[in-house]
Amino acid sequence: QVLLVESGGALVQTGESLLLSCAASFPLEFYNMAWFRQAPGKEREGVSFIRTRDNRKDYAEAVEGRFTISRDNTNNTVYLQMRDLKVEDTGVYFCAAGGDHSYGDSYLLTPPAYDFWGQGTQVTVSP
Repeated sequence: QVLLVESGGALVQTGESLLLSCAASFPLEFYNMAWFRQAPGKEREGVSFIRTRDNRKDYAEAVEGRFTISRDNTNNTVYLQMRDLKVEDTGVYFCAAGGDHSYGDSYLLTPPAYDFWGQGTQVTVSP
């Protein structure tokens, strides 16, 4: 059974940090991995991805310089370190895994690039 389980979401204040984790039930080394988020009433948006073939990383402009994605293939876990959190970072954060296709960077920050999804973890940033 393919499972992605996110954890680490919490209620924090502006400026604080959080570390999100995504544990997979399958080997991650052959998959592109990404984090998405969805705020109430808004579409799901790409936050960051890490590509399996070369470990290339990219970030949405809104989180560039504040968030860091990483992966531990030995433990089949992907992380999202979030710093200097802002109210607008509030939302449900989802982990996703997708096959290693030759997608461009912009496509890898969109949901169709991924085949498997976790259930999400809530991040709430208060003023």
